[in-house]
Amino acid sequence: MVVLAPAWSPTTSLLLLLLLLSPGLQGTPDCSFRHSPISSTFAIKIGKLSKYLLQDYPVTVASNLQDDKLCGAFWRLVLAQRWMGRLKTVAGSEMEKLLEDVNTEIHFVTSCAFQPLPSCLRFVQANISHLLQDTHQQLEALKPWITHRNFSRCLELQCQPDSPTLLPPRSPGALGATSLPGPQSPLLLLLLLLLLPVALLLLATAWCLCRWRRRRRTRYPGERVSQQGAQSGWRGSRG
Repeated sequence: MVVLAPAWSPTTSLLLLLLLLSPGLQGTPDCSFRHSPISSTFAIKIGKLSKYLLQDYPVTVASNLQDDKLCGAFWRLVLAQRWMGRLKTVAGSEMEKLLEDVNTEIHFVTSCAFQPLPSCLRFVQANISHLLQDTHQQLEALKPWITHRNFSRCLELQCQPDSPTLLPPRSPGALGATSLPGPQSPLLLLLLLLLLPVALLLLATAWCLCRWRRRRRTRYPGERVSQQGAQSGWRGSRG
């Protein structure tokens, strides 16, 4: 019995190579949604949690996320979802249920294979009311077109290049107990700039006065000697 070996043509080899290099076989991460994961009641759930929580409960928010039209809202929801998970571990039973309801609305971000947070990301302290308000805004912005976009290029959070740390906008209901004070360095610098000319003028005046006195002493040494001699002669005549 003769077994015939398959005939390999260049075309067959090329097709096999293309299949092996196909993105689907390589496991390229996909981050898209055929059906909207955002419910129509997310605003109600966030509102219930907002009423139950202390408005000035301190959390942290990213201050230098890249302002990306496609990924910006998605990135903020990723960070908000991490906070929901963290708060659930320290909440009571009633609070945990409200947190879980909100977390369910944004849990869809965990279905995408995000990279670890970049080291360039900076955080500032804010009130929980700001975080919940921002979460509401991002869900509202994503809901109309989340099924029409592919977020595969959003799997790594991006930082603004050399951006200064800015405080997040204050929410209307937030208390100022945990707000950070504004930067005072510009005011201090302005004060130093105003005082510097005065200090230099005083130093220059003192230096000129000292030099004038020194020159006066060295310019008329004979006069002082003659005066001293006259005083000595007058004392001698009296004696």
